[in-house]
Amino acid sequence: KRKGRNEVVVNTKRLDENQRKAIVYDIERGKSGEILPEPWQTDTCIGNWHYNLDVYQNNRYKKASVVVPMLADIVSKNGNLLLSVPLRRDGTPDEKEMAVLTDIGAWLDINGEAIYGTRPWVRYGEGPSTTVFEAGKYDGQKDTHSAPFTSEDIRFTQSKDGSRLYAIILAKTVNNTVTIRSLAANAPERSASIGTVQMIGQPGNLSFTRDAGGLKVNLPQLSASKLCVVLRITEK
Repeated sequence: KRKGRNEVVVNTKRLDENQRKAIVYDIERGKSGEILPEPWQTDTCIGNWHYNLDVYQNNRYKKASVVVPMLADIVSKNGNLLLSVPLRRDGTPDEKEMAVLTDIGAWLDINGEAIYGTRPWVRYGEGPSTTVFEAGKYDGQKDTHSAPFTSEDIRFTQSKDGSRLYAIILAKTVNNTVTIRSLAANAPERSASIGTVQMIGQPGNLSFTRDAGGLKVNLPQLSASKLCVVLRITEK
């Protein structure tokens, strides 16, 4: 009545499929184990929900190296991440929290096109982490994985028009090469010829081969601290 359009989104937990068509499904401290047809949301925190000095003193905040793969996994499944940063009693974050946010922001400044405004692909990902289901406290999976990710753990998103596929590699690669098995030459999900493969943030195209084993991409030399390389893949 006031605005002439809907400006309200309601989020709540433990919804069935029909309810999720009208209300945004929220998974506290967790995430979906698959692509969901309706948008959904994870709400979690880098520490405790309320500021906790013990978390600060013992360096127990989730680092960007944990948050960024979690974000990629959530977005690949049609989800949104609501990330809480608990504040001190004067209303300010501490310097360790700011360091986490700075690192996340630096990654998004370069690779945000694989996150913002994207859509799920036909499959959310591949690798060992896709075969493990760790139940969350409230619903779905845990928000983070117990086992470390490997360079075989990849998450996919795509541009709204489907012209660009993004492959987000969740861990450092071995010998600066990565194999994307979902893009094998005979893969039904992406049967068209691959035109270019680019690493976001780096100039030029990357060399690659494609066979029945997958799309094998040669990467430039990367620093050990590099977070989640993102490949932009286009068809011919």
